Amino acid sequence: MNEEEHKIAELLYSKGSFKEAFEIYENLAKNGDPKAQTSIGYMYQNGEGVEQDFAKAKVWYEEAVKFEYPFALHNLAVLYLNGLGTLPDERVAFQLFLKSAILEVPHAQFETAYMLENGIGCEQNYSESAFWYEEGAKRGNIESFNNLGVLFRDGLGVEQSYEKAAHLFKRASDMGNSQAMYNLGYCYDNGLGVEQNSDLALEQLRKSASLGNEKANEMLDKLRDAGEFAF
Repeated sequence: MNEEEHKIAELLYSKGSFKEAFEIYENLAKNGDPKAQTSIGYMYQNGEGVEQDFAKAKVWYEEAVKFEYPFALHNLAVLYLNGLGTLPDERVAFQLFLKSAILEVPHAQFETAYMLENGIGCEQNYSESAFWYEEGAKRGNIESFNNLGVLFRDGLGVEQSYEKAAHLFKRASDMGNSQAMYNLGYCYDNGLGVEQNSDLALEQLRKSASLGNEKANEMLDKLRDAGEFAF
């Protein structure tokens, strides 16, 4: 792997010079560089510097997957999950996400947990889901904090704890997750794991609603109709 060429390509990419970055990545990719192969696949997937082509993206990801490159595994899983450049296959997607998760890609850990929670491409398993959400949260994945909070709130795969749920919702809310803001607002409104506080509930719900969360808007409407606040 030529680190200097990678740095140049990354700099060009960050500046929006996609065609120039693509040329460097392509040369590296053709010489068997899995990181560059993944970058080429990503650029084909998103139409950056080249015409969007999911089939070509898949080909390059598959080359990088031969080296067990973590992000190629994740990105190829996305194609299979959504049927982009290939027929959709949730089971193949799950296995690819799982391999990427084991290699510590945070968003793959979230996707693995989500699929286990909902039985997508695999047997539903809440305890395994909680494990992978926790792994994702350890590595800073915002959605993992929120979804792990839901499992603690509902006692799915873990011992029910409103306190842990509220703590996790707050972590995700502080990082800007609108669903976590809604969930934390609900906790404050009902005194679940935290002391009941209508002002903090409204604060969280308004923040969530401002980010387009429909559930938060609906809850605000109900509170407004009940006369709990004027505006």
